[in-house]
Amino acid sequence: MNKIYQNPKPPSKIQSWVLAARPKTLPAAVAPVLVGTGLAINRGRFVLLNALVALSCSLLIQIGTNYVNDLYDFLKGADNEKRKGPLRVLASCLITVKEMKTGSFLIFLLAFVLGLYLVYSAGPVVLMIGVLSIAAGIAYTAGPFPLAYNGLGDIFVFMFFGIVGTTGTYYVQAKDFSWLALLASIPVGALITNILVVNNFRDIEEDRAAGKKTLAVILGRTFARLQFIFLIAASFVVPAVLYFFFGFHIWIFLPYLTIPIAFKLINMLFTLEGLQLNKTLELTAKLSVLFGLLFAAGLTL
Repeated sequence: MNKIYQNPKPPSKIQSWVLAARPKTLPAAVAPVLVGTGLAINRGRFVLLNALVALSCSLLIQIGTNYVNDLYDFLKGADNEKRKGPLRVLASCLITVKEMKTGSFLIFLLAFVLGLYLVYSAGPVVLMIGVLSIAAGIAYTAGPFPLAYNGLGDIFVFMFFGIVGTTGTYYVQAKDFSWLALLASIPVGALITNILVVNNFRDIEEDRAAGKKTLAVILGRTFARLQFIFLIAASFVVPAVLYFFFGFHIWIFLPYLTIPIAFKLINMLFTLEGLQLNKTLELTAKLSVLFGLLFAAGLTL
């Protein structure tokens, strides 16, 4: 049974919607825009308004995806009183199913409407990118074959918050495709995927009981730890590739300032468990945006 929120002073409706947006995960929407824009500046193709609209759409799609995730994890029984993660608003009876369906629709609609400016500015390819991104955000936990419930969540995150987010941001400013943007998207996607890896590692028992077949459930804890390490390692390889093979300046190594955080996270994943992993989850999100910020700065400089 799901429990009503029992704090003496429950959150207001606005606070509940903010909680459902999962603010600590929103760096996943910011990092690809930072890196794509950094490369656009490097290539002399920066367009401020397009970058800002891309950021707005990215944040809205992330929030909409979180709303749909909250809704369908609740309906499928994955969110219950045994959950170790942060508060979920439907499971706590702070927002109703009908309200969440309406809220999700309106957020995605707003993202679509804003995105029409980018379609006008950069062409019909952007319409396809936007529609696919929204559809994937919904299909992550909804529909007849929810990605997150069938071992495809990691691929979804890497593709849409890494490759699509970064190359798309570059495209709406430069108005052409760049292999460099594709290469630059790898650390973005890898570090954002690690947010999901930690989440699924923490929830492995609850997800297994709910029939949610994440990679952590299918392949086990050891695989999840190795996956986390591999994605971090891949992220730090890319700046070196850009420096040695594409002639980028020494500033491209700025993200290496985050190496101590990466080592700390690996240690946390091997030593912490249960509710303690919420700290790991939060720091993993911070690493993704800090790496993205330094990487964007290195590309720009």
